Amino acid sequence: MALCVAVSAALAAPLAQAQADDYAEVNRLLRAGQFSEAMGKADQYLAGKPRDPQMRFLKGVIQTESGKQTDAIATFQKLTEEFPELPEPYNNLAVLYAGQSQFDKARAALEMAIRTNPSYATAHENLGDVYAKLASQAYSKALQLDAGNAGVAPKLSLIRNLFAADAKGAKPAAAPAVSTPPVAAAKPAASAPAAAAQAPAATGNAESDVESAVAAWAKAWSSKNMSGYLGAYAGSFTPPGGQSRSEWEADRKARIMPRNRIDVDISELSVSVNGGRASAKFRQAYSSDSLSVTSRKTLDLVRSGNRWLIVRESTGS
Repeated sequence: MALCVAVSAALAAPLAQAQADDYAEVNRLLRAGQFSEAMGKADQYLAGKPRDPQMRFLKGVIQTESGKQTDAIATFQKLTEEFPELPEPYNNLAVLYAGQSQFDKARAALEMAIRTNPSYATAHENLGDVYAKLASQAYSKALQLDAGNAGVAPKLSLIRNLFAADAKGAKPAAAPAVSTPPVAAAKPAASAPAAAAQAPAATGNAESDVESAVAAWAKAWSSKNMSGYLGAYAGSFTPPGGQSRSEWEADRKARIMPRNRIDVDISELSVSVNGGRASAKFRQAYSSDSLSVTSRKTLDLVRSGNRWLIVRESTGS
């Protein structure tokens, strides 16, 4: 089974066209296999902005692709220490560990990625593969200790067949495609949270109403208006990671309220409506006083009276 590497460097908020061009150039060189040139550009950029998480992530990808596994592990490890909110460095660290057959370390890194973002599908898939590898090792050891155990051999054979089938379907890895974050004008921080949540008025146009609901959700989040933000979620919303609704709300408050500044910018919004259900897909650029991240996000919503409320939220889709 081949673990999936995160190659989308959606780790920095949009700042300026020149910065986006730097990411795009390093990505172009990376995809062309010009690793030395890509590393030179990345190092030149990082000389002026040494903490930039997106370019550091790209550097880790370059190191991985050029066979410098030890350097790549050090790069991703440092990113997890300085930006523990980001799941992608944990994922890539796990892939590198798995490549060295350090499956316990890989499992721990993937569990951290999922704890950071419970809806990160790639990390869940990779964790399943790591568990399968660990099971294979355990069954092999069991057979060594007790060759007459008739129950172990079929389990080991099943896992090995699974690995073989996965290998047959594998294709050569394409050059990493690293997405460049959108460029947007900086917005001033909200001076104070809004006093109350205002549901967008229904217009009779379902798609427009969903767009308004998404905009109101982002605005409430940006202004740290917790009643408006949490009120955007339906009573049937299922929190990710098996959390209860109360645990999820407490976790969101703990993550949002301490921030001095939050800005949530929505772009490339695409809405589809089917009766009383809707799906909104968009690129989300989140920035605060301590973190900047861009990612793809999907919100599934249901109509409740004259409002559209969120029932499911996922990242990376």
